Amino acid sequence: MARGGHNKANDEAATRKCIVTGEAQPKAGLVRFVVGPDNMVYPDVLGKLPGRGMYVSSTREALDAATKGHFSRSAKQAVTVPDGLADEVERQIARHAVDMIAMARKAGRAVCGFEKVKGWLAGGERVRVLVQASDGSERGKTKLWTPEGARYFGCFTAEELGLAFGRQSVIHGALATGGLSNRVVEEATRLRGLREVDGGDTATGKDKEAK
Repeated sequence: MARGGHNKANDEAATRKCIVTGEAQPKAGLVRFVVGPDNMVYPDVLGKLPGRGMYVSSTREALDAATKGHFSRSAKQAVTVPDGLADEVERQIARHAVDMIAMARKAGRAVCGFEKVKGWLAGGERVRVLVQASDGSERGKTKLWTPEGARYFGCFTAEELGLAFGRQSVIHGALATGGLSNRVVEEATRLRGLREVDGGDTATGKDKEAK
């Protein structure tokens, strides 16, 4: 039970229906939107804005489709959809994910750099997430591996990971198990859907669900 009587476990298990596909799925894989007093559609990446929420699957295809009448039908009124909505959603989710990684780093629960990450993987540290820059050397990335029960994400750029770790650019990073890492998994999963980056099926990129 979280503060204020909020049951976090129940919230994470909750499902919502995508207004485009009509399919119910966990909230972690959806993006929430609300209609403001000006009848404008606003993304609510953090899920905190007041108003009735409209949920869309976190993919470019679904977001593009949502702008073609689905928001108005769901809101049961004429609404205005801003230009570049999908790009703005991607930007916000990426920023939030980077902030979560930065928090994990400051808490001593994340490291970066090939040797440090390799040391964690080889030394028995319970790694929850392995992240590697989408624009990093493929040869270098294949020298690391995703532990059993961990998650792999290659949807961040070297610059974004650099921001998270307080450097100019970062190619390899790892996060230990913990609540912050679980939140990174949720945000990175949404970001990967928007950027249409495959989890990969190589030894490096194999995206394994946590056991």
